[in-house]
Amino acid sequence: MKIESQIKQYIDSLDKPKKHVDAAIAQIKLHPNTDPSKIAAIGYCFGGGVLLNIARMGEDLKGVVSFHGSLLGTPFNKDLLKTKILILHGAADKFVSAVDVATFKQQMDSIGASYTFKSYAGATHAFTNPDATATGKKFNLTIAYNATADTASFNEMKQFLNQVFK
Repeated sequence: MKIESQIKQYIDSLDKPKKHVDAAIAQIKLHPNTDPSKIAAIGYCFGGGVLLNIARMGEDLKGVVSFHGSLLGTPFNKDLLKTKILILHGAADKFVSAVDVATFKQQMDSIGASYTFKSYAGATHAFTNPDATATGKKFNLTIAYNATADTASFNEMKQFLNQVFK
């Protein structure tokens, strides 16, 4: 299967996860301690990529944080994207190419999107997962835990959420 076909299949299948995210947000808004105007979503790996795509589809969130997630997928549309985005990326991530990073940034810039892209030197895919190094060795994957990037990215997320919830 060609990569273009896989990407199309992935994009075509985003309606189902979007329905799940919409249902989760609806439930969160029902909670008496929730301020419905202050909801954000955080995703890791595949979940981070899904959230980025759902944000580009027009999901009404204050912010989305993606830890080592995929970057490309749904079209970039300035009329739909209303969410502030924080990307936390391992600079040595073999699953997201430098071309993907450059394309993502160019597309986000072209629509004037509100986003921050943080890249961590020496960090691979799954850098926040303490089990990543062992899993990478077991399955011959280029993933590893990086405590420095993990701590820095978590602090970046907290700072980002404090800003979007002001």
